[in-house]
Amino acid sequence: MKPVLPFIANPTYPFTAQWIDALQRAMPDERIVPFDALDDAARATCEVAIVANPRPEDLRALPALTWVHSVWAGVERLVNDLGETDLKIVRLVDPQLADTMAEAVLAWTLYLHREMPRYAAQQAQRRWEPQEYLRPQHKTIGLLGLGALGEAAARRLLDAGFKVCGWSRSHKTLEHVDCYAGDDELPVMLRKCDIVVCLLPLTPQTTGLLNASTLSLLRKDASLINFARGPVIDDAALKDALDRAALGHAVLDVFAVEPLPEDSWHWRHPRVTVLPHISAPPDRGTASAIVAANIRRYRTNGTIPDAVNLARGY
Repeated sequence: MKPVLPFIANPTYPFTAQWIDALQRAMPDERIVPFDALDDAARATCEVAIVANPRPEDLRALPALTWVHSVWAGVERLVNDLGETDLKIVRLVDPQLADTMAEAVLAWTLYLHREMPRYAAQQAQRRWEPQEYLRPQHKTIGLLGLGALGEAAARRLLDAGFKVCGWSRSHKTLEHVDCYAGDDELPVMLRKCDIVVCLLPLTPQTTGLLNASTLSLLRKDASLINFARGPVIDDAALKDALDRAALGHAVLDVFAVEPLPEDSWHWRHPRVTVLPHISAPPDRGTASAIVAANIRRYRTNGTIPDAVNLARGY
């Protein structure tokens, strides 16, 4: 008889029941239960769990646990919470997630391109003041991160007519995209951009990558979209650039502390659009099918999917 398969999330997570339902439908031969439903025998023998930002103490309560399958693409928080561990962490690799992120990148790029923050401010002041229109061909969008998410976003932006450039740690080649790599080429790319979209994983190397020095390289009135992780941007440097109008606008979907505290400066800043971490929510249907295939393979022959490199954090 197969052991039960736990779904472990933070107790405050509101969609645990929906995930269990989707996963159960994708894996009818498994019995998927929340962490609190595990008895002592199940906790002692559980080798694999499906997780969504779980509490580290819950994972440590499973002594036989060998690996976990996250339903998120980003697992930096879990890696940091666990610290040094032999536990293998498998993140979600779902083409649908890349497509959803690409949609968000295009949507919020158009939001900035078509001056929507400015028109919203004018409406609040009852000002009828048309702004000059520039075609997408006259705007350069810079993507920080050219992995699966960046590649999908680049295609959407190119299809919409924008010029696209991108930066990554190691050199990539994408058709019709000016690609840059490494510390020396980051300033070159940033100087070209009208809008910068951050899609980088959070690692020691990317923490604070956008700081006072790098933000100063952007064109005056350039804008920023952060769909990566909050600490990739130096928050104080960002506020200073926005206060001085050295940066036109920032669309922020991620923050160092989430949910964003009510007293945070971001809420009330006229040059900031706050989003509640919604740029690319996983599709429970496609994600569950991918998790199910990986679990089935493990049950059949013991194969664990490629795990996160804990030194890199992704």
